[in-house]
Amino acid sequence: MSRNLTAEDLLGGASVVYEIDLPAHLVTGEEAPERAAEPRFAGRVSLRPLTLKDVQRISKAARDGEALTSLLMVQQALVSPRLTMEQVGALPAGLARFLLDRVNAVSGLDLDDDELDAAVKAPLVRACFVLSREFGWTPNDCAELTIGQALLYLEMLARGERPEAAA
Repeated sequence: MSRNLTAEDLLGGASVVYEIDLPAHLVTGEEAPERAAEPRFAGRVSLRPLTLKDVQRISKAARDGEALTSLLMVQQALVSPRLTMEQVGALPAGLARFLLDRVNAVSGLDLDDDELDAAVKAPLVRACFVLSREFGWTPNDCAELTIGQALLYLEMLARGERPEAAA
Protein backbone atom coordinates (compact mmCIF):
# COMPACT_ATOMS: atom_id res chain seq x y z
CA MET A 1 0.00 0.00 0.00
CA SER A 2 1.31 3.43 -0.91
CA ARG A 3 1.98 5.95 1.80
CA ASN A 4 0.55 9.45 1.68
CA LEU A 5 3.09 12.01 0.58
CA THR A 6 4.02 15.14 2.49
CA ALA A 7 4.42 18.62 1.02
CA GLU A 8 8.18 18.13 1.29
CA ASP A 9 7.90 14.92 -0.75
CA LEU A 10 5.95 16.71 -3.43
CA LEU A 11 8.20 19.74 -3.65
CA GLY A 12 11.47 17.79 -3.42
CA GLY A 13 11.51 16.69 -7.06
CA ALA A 14 12.34 20.20 -8.23
CA SER A 15 15.77 19.99 -6.56
CA VAL A 16 16.81 16.69 -8.16
CA VAL A 17 19.80 16.84 -10.51
CA TYR A 18 20.10 14.27 -13.29
CA GLU A 19 23.40 13.14 -14.78
CA ILE A 20 22.99 12.73 -18.54
CA ASP A 21 25.53 10.90 -20.71
CA LEU A 22 26.10 12.62 -24.05
CA PRO A 23 26.59 10.35 -27.06
CA ALA A 24 30.07 10.92 -28.49
CA HIS A 25 28.85 11.48 -32.03
CA LEU A 26 26.76 14.48 -30.91
CA VAL A 27 29.74 16.14 -29.27
CA THR A 28 32.59 15.22 -31.63
CA GLY A 29 30.68 15.50 -34.89
CA GLU A 30 31.71 12.00 -35.98
CA GLU A 31 29.21 9.87 -37.82
CA ALA A 32 26.63 8.17 -35.62
CA PRO A 33 27.55 4.54 -35.03
CA GLU A 34 25.18 1.99 -36.51
CA ARG A 35 23.90 -0.26 -33.73
CA ALA A 36 27.16 -0.30 -31.83
CA ALA A 37 27.44 -3.06 -29.23
CA GLU A 38 28.32 -0.43 -26.63
CA PRO A 39 27.45 3.21 -27.22
CA ARG A 40 30.30 5.67 -26.85
CA PHE A 41 29.80 8.67 -24.60
CA ALA A 42 31.76 11.90 -24.66
CA GLY A 43 30.96 12.73 -21.05
CA ARG A 44 28.15 13.94 -18.81
CA VAL A 45 26.15 17.04 -18.14
CA SER A 46 23.90 17.76 -15.18
CA LEU A 47 20.29 18.83 -15.70
CA ARG A 48 17.58 19.87 -13.29
CA PRO A 49 13.84 19.76 -14.00
CA LEU A 50 12.17 23.00 -14.97
CA THR A 51 9.66 24.32 -12.46
CA LEU A 52 6.37 26.04 -13.22
CA LYS A 53 8.07 29.35 -12.46
CA ASP A 54 10.83 28.57 -15.00
CA VAL A 55 8.33 27.63 -17.69
CA GLN A 56 6.24 30.76 -17.10
CA ARG A 57 9.35 32.97 -17.22
CA ILE A 58 10.62 31.22 -20.37
CA SER A 59 7.26 31.56 -22.07
CA LYS A 60 7.08 35.26 -21.25
CA ALA A 61 10.65 35.90 -22.43
CA ALA A 62 10.21 33.94 -25.66
CA ARG A 63 6.81 35.14 -26.85
CA ASP A 64 8.14 35.94 -30.31
CA GLY A 65 10.22 32.89 -31.09
CA GLU A 66 9.83 29.13 -30.76
CA ALA A 67 13.58 28.61 -31.12
CA LEU A 68 14.22 30.98 -28.23
CA THR A 69 11.92 28.89 -26.02
CA SER A 70 14.03 25.79 -26.65
CA LEU A 71 17.29 27.65 -26.04
CA LEU A 72 16.01 29.10 -22.78
CA MET A 73 14.77 25.71 -21.60
CA VAL A 74 18.18 24.11 -22.16
CA GLN A 75 20.04 27.06 -20.66
CA GLN A 76 17.86 27.13 -17.52
CA ALA A 77 18.02 23.36 -16.96
CA LEU A 78 21.79 22.96 -17.41
CA VAL A 79 23.37 22.83 -13.97
CA SER A 80 26.81 21.76 -15.16
CA PRO A 81 28.33 23.07 -17.24
CA ARG A 82 26.59 26.44 -16.96
CA LEU A 83 26.23 28.00 -20.41
CA THR A 84 25.23 31.46 -21.53
CA MET A 85 22.41 31.92 -24.01
CA GLU A 86 25.00 32.64 -26.70
CA GLN A 87 26.80 29.39 -25.94
CA VAL A 88 23.56 27.36 -25.99
CA GLY A 89 22.71 29.02 -29.32
CA ALA A 90 26.08 27.93 -30.70
CA LEU A 91 25.59 24.24 -29.86
CA PRO A 92 25.29 21.84 -32.79
CA ALA A 93 21.60 21.38 -33.60
CA GLY A 94 21.62 17.64 -32.88
CA LEU A 95 23.20 18.14 -29.47
CA ALA A 96 20.78 20.96 -28.62
CA ARG A 97 17.83 18.76 -29.62
CA PHE A 98 19.17 15.85 -27.55
CA LEU A 99 19.51 18.13 -24.50
CA LEU A 100 16.05 19.61 -25.03
CA ASP A 101 14.55 16.12 -25.19
CA ARG A 102 16.26 15.27 -21.89
CA VAL A 103 15.11 18.55 -20.29
CA ASN A 104 11.55 17.71 -21.31
CA ALA A 105 11.90 14.19 -19.92
CA VAL A 106 13.32 15.20 -16.51
CA SER A 107 10.75 18.01 -16.25
CA GLY A 108 7.76 15.83 -17.04
CA LEU A 109 7.12 17.70 -20.28
CA ASP A 110 6.22 15.82 -23.40
CA LEU A 111 4.85 18.85 -25.19
CA ASP A 112 5.78 20.58 -28.42
CA ASP A 113 6.35 24.35 -28.36
CA ASP A 114 2.72 25.24 -29.16
CA GLU A 115 1.42 22.90 -26.46
CA LEU A 116 3.94 24.29 -23.98
CA ASP A 117 2.86 27.85 -24.71
CA ALA A 118 -0.79 26.90 -24.21
CA ALA A 119 0.04 24.99 -21.01
CA VAL A 120 1.66 27.93 -19.24
CA LYS A 121 -1.37 30.14 -19.66
CA ALA A 122 -4.63 29.92 -17.73
CA PRO A 123 -4.61 26.20 -16.85
CA LEU A 124 -1.35 26.54 -14.90
CA VAL A 125 -2.59 29.58 -13.11
CA ARG A 126 -5.74 27.68 -12.11
CA ALA A 127 -3.65 24.64 -11.15
CA CYS A 128 -1.46 26.75 -8.85
CA PHE A 129 -4.56 28.27 -7.31
CA VAL A 130 -6.12 24.85 -6.65
CA LEU A 131 -2.88 23.42 -5.23
CA SER A 132 -2.39 26.46 -3.01
CA ARG A 133 -5.94 26.24 -1.70
CA GLU A 134 -6.05 22.47 -1.22
CA PHE A 135 -2.57 21.87 0.20
CA GLY A 136 -1.99 25.22 1.89
CA TRP A 137 1.02 25.99 -0.28
CA THR A 138 2.19 29.49 -1.08
CA PRO A 139 2.38 30.65 -4.70
CA ASN A 140 6.17 30.29 -4.42
CA ASP A 141 5.79 26.66 -3.32
CA CYS A 142 3.62 25.97 -6.35
CA ALA A 143 5.97 27.80 -8.69
CA GLU A 144 8.80 25.47 -7.66
CA LEU A 145 6.89 22.39 -8.86
CA THR A 146 7.70 20.76 -12.17
CA ILE A 147 4.75 20.46 -14.52
CA GLY A 148 4.82 16.69 -14.04
CA GLN A 149 4.55 17.14 -10.27
CA ALA A 150 1.68 19.62 -10.59
CA LEU A 151 -0.23 17.18 -12.80
CA LEU A 152 0.39 14.36 -10.32
CA TYR A 153 -0.94 16.41 -7.39
CA LEU A 154 -4.00 17.49 -9.35
CA GLU A 155 -4.68 13.84 -10.14
CA MET A 156 -4.31 13.01 -6.43
CA LEU A 157 -6.94 15.64 -5.64
CA ALA A 158 -9.24 14.26 -8.34
CA ARG A 159 -8.98 10.84 -6.65
CA GLY A 160 -9.72 12.29 -3.24
CA GLU A 161 -6.19 11.76 -1.91
CA ARG A 162 -4.24 14.28 0.15
CA PRO A 163 -0.62 14.37 1.31
CA GLU A 164 0.07 13.83 4.99
CA ALA A 165 0.46 16.98 7.04
CA ALA A 166 4.05 18.09 7.40
CA ALA A 167 5.54 16.78 10.63
